[in-house]
Amino acid sequence: MSRALVLNASFEPLSVVSPRRALVLVMAEKAEVVLESGERIRSEQLDLPVPSVVRLRYYVKVPFFRTGGLSRRGVFARDGYRCQYCGRHADSIDHVRPRSRGGTHSWENVVAACRRCNMAKRDRLLSETQMRLMRPPAEPPRSAWVASAVGHVPSDWLPYLDPAAESVAQTA
Repeated sequence: MSRALVLNASFEPLSVVSPRRALVLVMAEKAEVVLESGERIRSEQLDLPVPSVVRLRYYVKVPFFRTGGLSRRGVFARDGYRCQYCGRHADSIDHVRPRSRGGTHSWENVVAACRRCNMAKRDRLLSETQMRLMRPPAEPPRSAWVASAVGHVPSDWLPYLDPAAESVAQTA
């Protein structure tokens, strides 16, 4: 079974939960099904559709903007699993300005890299090499945490995510 997207009453994405949790929210009348996954959960007395997207019946005030924390999975999702130096499949991350040279461990300084480019760059600055970045690293859009949480964003979720997250989801 896949996962289920939980939307606030205002249709903003709140979290990604298991289908069982989404079904419990619906059965407790805390949420309503917006989109079904096409699968079903059956028991002796019930035959219910598995929700893919649910919307809470009441508004939940979120005290902060949810963003994905800096992680390998998040960097790979943001960069489309492609090396930002040569375009091949990435299997490691690289600090553009090495930490040994005062670089920070932040979205603006970390990129996905293939092992060959990462080893070639070592602990040097870009100006000391012949390497160039395909695009400058930046913090991903606010709802890109969804792509990081599930690995691959189902296409039927895209209308409920902001347009900037769609591009991250499509490159993953």
